[in-house]
Amino acid sequence: MSELLHFSEHRLQEVALGIMAIVYITRLTWLLRFKAGRDRQPATGLPGTTPRKGIIYSWANVAMPWAMESTRTKRFIYTQFVIFHLGVVAAIALSFVIPYAPRLLELPGVVIVGQIIIGASCLIGVLRMIRRAGDKYMRAISSPDDYFSLALLTVWFFFATLAVPNNIQNGEGIMLTYFMLTAFFLIYVPFSKISHYLYYPFTRYYLGKSLGHRGSYPIKRVPQQQKPAIS
Repeated sequence: MSELLHFSEHRLQEVALGIMAIVYITRLTWLLRFKAGRDRQPATGLPGTTPRKGIIYSWANVAMPWAMESTRTKRFIYTQFVIFHLGVVAAIALSFVIPYAPRLLELPGVVIVGQIIIGASCLIGVLRMIRRAGDKYMRAISSPDDYFSLALLTVWFFFATLAVPNNIQNGEGIMLTYFMLTAFFLIYVPFSKISHYLYYPFTRYYLGKSLGHRGSYPIKRVPQQQKPAIS
């Protein structure tokens, strides 16, 4: 292993992680300085719709595709969402496994499963770019950061897929590219739209608390009765 690759796997990642942590701690400290507003409306709804249950329901909503019409009626899009984010987790985990626990990659099936998940995420990234550029409604709400982030993520997935075997016998180019892209992402993400996951727990907390207080969360669906046929 060259000194450059060792630096990319260790010191570069550590510095990038440190910068990300500083930015996130600063943002969270600023965010927590604001007091949450109180709901002015009296509690309404059925007894089972409490703020606490509303919060839990709101947090869990991302894992309940049947709860929202946008995911209930577009299952293929939701499946893409799940696989894409599993790929993100796998590619991030890989950046820790290779330098600190490379023997995990020697376990049966780990490499092939990792390549399938991350490779599928790369393919979904391509499909998302095509959809974003080809759909006039998606184009209307897209910013340059949306295109740049998605393109960069797709390229990152591509090199992560190739890096899973952790093989440098044919050169270090793939590994260097993967780790340098990872370090760039760690620094770039806090300043991009990708950082939405940092605010997700807070926004869903207040939404669930408010709608639970008002009797709207958790949503209780009542089976619709079929109207009798008119003879």
